[in-house]
Amino acid sequence: MLYYLFDYLEKHYQLTGAGVFQYLSFRSSLAFMGALLLTTIYGKQIINYLQKKQIGESIRDLGLEGQVQKSGTPTMGGLIIIFGTLLPVFLLTKLHNIYIVLLIIATVWMGFIGFVDDYIKVFKKDKEGLKGKFKILGQVGLGLFVGAMLFFHPEVTMKKQLPQHEVQQVTESGVPRLFGKAEKSTRTTLPFFKDNEFNYAAVTEWMGDTTHKYAWLIFIPIVIFIITAVSNGANLTDGIDGLAAGSSAIIVVTLGIFAWVSGNIIFANYLDVMYIPNSGEMVVFISAFAGALVGFLWYNTYPAQIFMGDTGSLTIGGIIAVIAIATRKELLIPLLAGVFMVENLSVVLQVGYFKYTRKKSGEGKRIFLMAPLHHHYQKKGYHESKIVARFWIVGILLAVATIVTLKLR
Repeated sequence: MLYYLFDYLEKHYQLTGAGVFQYLSFRSSLAFMGALLLTTIYGKQIINYLQKKQIGESIRDLGLEGQVQKSGTPTMGGLIIIFGTLLPVFLLTKLHNIYIVLLIIATVWMGFIGFVDDYIKVFKKDKEGLKGKFKILGQVGLGLFVGAMLFFHPEVTMKKQLPQHEVQQVTESGVPRLFGKAEKSTRTTLPFFKDNEFNYAAVTEWMGDTTHKYAWLIFIPIVIFIITAVSNGANLTDGIDGLAAGSSAIIVVTLGIFAWVSGNIIFANYLDVMYIPNSGEMVVFISAFAGALVGFLWYNTYPAQIFMGDTGSLTIGGIIAVIAIATRKELLIPLLAGVFMVENLSVVLQVGYFKYTRKKSGEGKRIFLMAPLHHHYQKKGYHESKIVARFWIVGILLAVATIVTLKLR
């Protein structure tokens, strides 16, 4: 809203300094600082309110050190992240931008599912929370909506880089034209390959020349799978103080770099990546989200004064997935969000191996002392703050490796 206000003041009253709101760097910095201050200042008040209302986490006894002491710690802290993100977003972004609309809807959508789950756990005293099938249904619904919007909406386009000989011939006002016309496309970034791109429509090309129109049959299920997998991965990672929020902040900042590069025609040309018009606006949202995560960490690091609950973890995963898909970097998720993926995989392997060995020998065996993976290291005697710090370090290494893929082909 401030963006529109200052844009109006600049155009109609030539207000000095109002034009600064046109710059992504200024609005992104303001969004980060605003979200950080909101979550740290008002976060404490929310924690006190939750404590007063006795909205605390009911901890299962898993035999982990320090677990009993956490019982009664306020939960639903994801509300701090959501409000800390959305307020700067409403004030500083171009709200008509399709990518901002998608991210706001994803935030509210996944936040609502997580809130219902936490509400059932806290107020209905049902430790299982919202039934798994309803969570999956909500994730699939968001994936269906996001996939359809990205495929069919006319403002979701990209521009293909022109060959060098065409760049020299085609100019506008004396400035070389680096990219072709905006077009609808299902192309995405394919790491480690020379062309660095893959088109989902290629899967249907064998059916005929016109079958690219039906590429949504491939694209939308992939979007659904990614959103479901990443949101569940974030949910499983939220098991010890600061792990999910810190790991997510690292992932989100990296995606912010991708969004900025993809939305900037100069850097997209320099790095030889696809240019996605209007996607740069996501940097403002990402900055607010990163600021909210860092602010939440003020109260969530060991010993945690508040837990994010499913309200936070499902929302975080959903937002990360939508940003990755919108910037066409979803195939980098296994590397960038490697911490989430490993946590997810550890549970799948643990359950699968246990069922397999029980069926074969009558006695179930385990690969890990406990799953998800962070609990395995707790069982081995590592303090949770050490586990979190090391997972963050791994996350930073994965983030750097992901950025390197822009040029490593």
